[in-house]
Amino acid sequence: MSFTIQDMMLTAETRYEMKFLAGKNGWSNSISWVHLLEDTTIIQNFWGKELAVTTGLGFPEKEDWMHLAQQLNRYHASGLVINVGQYIYEVPEELKAYCDENDLPLLTVPWEVHLSDMIKDFSIHVFLQDTTDEQIASALIAAIETPDNQDAYRKDLLQYFDVDGSFQVLLMTCEGLDSMDTVERKKLSYRIQVYLEDITHNGSFFYYNSDFVLVANALSEEYLCRLVEGAIKRGKRRMPGLQLCVGIGSRCMDISQLSVSYQRAKAAAHIAMTQKKQVVKFDDCGLFRLLYMVKDKEILKEMETECLAALEEYDRRYHAGYVETLQSYLKHNGSIQAVAAELYTHRNTVLYRIGNIRKILGNELKTPEERLPYQIAFYIRNMHGQI
Repeated sequence: MSFTIQDMMLTAETRYEMKFLAGKNGWSNSISWVHLLEDTTIIQNFWGKELAVTTGLGFPEKEDWMHLAQQLNRYHASGLVINVGQYIYEVPEELKAYCDENDLPLLTVPWEVHLSDMIKDFSIHVFLQDTTDEQIASALIAAIETPDNQDAYRKDLLQYFDVDGSFQVLLMTCEGLDSMDTVERKKLSYRIQVYLEDITHNGSFFYYNSDFVLVANALSEEYLCRLVEGAIKRGKRRMPGLQLCVGIGSRCMDISQLSVSYQRAKAAAHIAMTQKKQVVKFDDCGLFRLLYMVKDKEILKEMETECLAALEEYDRRYHAGYVETLQSYLKHNGSIQAVAAELYTHRNTVLYRIGNIRKILGNELKTPEERLPYQIAFYIRNMHGQI
């Protein structure tokens, strides 16, 4: 719910005669601060989400403007405002095209506008919104941690959200996120927020419990999926080194159920990281939905060990490959022909192995009930990224 380009335009269009020229897909970019600049030196110190304002004094040629836009894009700025009428009269078409292509909002205000007043105005809005965002994040964390204590969060969120409406939690994470120092993580947070186009005032973004959290209110799941796809696409383009994994929790009704969506998003994010996937929706995870919601992880390990330990020991001694054979046998619902094709092994060899596996396990593996514990054991192993 940060102060965005869209928020800025609501007042600036009339008060400062601001015009929106290009970069419309960045309409909802958040603004973390406002900088007046006449060269590109300071841009390399941007954290992300900065709004750049310039008179154009330091950019006399078209090439200078293009270099400015490229640097702003590289360092994840939220937009560029040009004070036209003294040092620049007409914005180059190439600059507009670049801003459109890279979703970098490009705006103008006339020379008569007092930039110091405008920057002060925007900076106050940013400061006030940051304070509000921190209060909202604290209330949402209370809803996640103590859902039964509605006095701790419901009233605080009432003026910002439809607390009786739908909520859905998205978790975003990447390798090494929790080990980053606060400054590095804050920079990454700002940059990811730039990628989250069109979220505006239907959500809140914050860092909590080793993940970036996006709480969305009264938005369709289809819309959220498009939002995530757009964020990943923009992230790849503007920060190609970032491998972002996203877990999407179930949609729930009423703020008191936010913790349910959060826990499911946490499980989905874990699956995404373990299986090296970009986006995982909890509701599409089948049996994993049940396994990842088990709080006692030790019992899952015990179930895996009980089913597979004997075969693993046999494989260690004789290099037999029985664990792999059993996995394929279960996957293909007992089809010897399918197992032979997958493992590039003769059918008679597969029959011999399955016969030995049944003896080792003391289980004929003929009925669904007999096979189910071993299928679950392989699901559990998959949770740990072992297969």
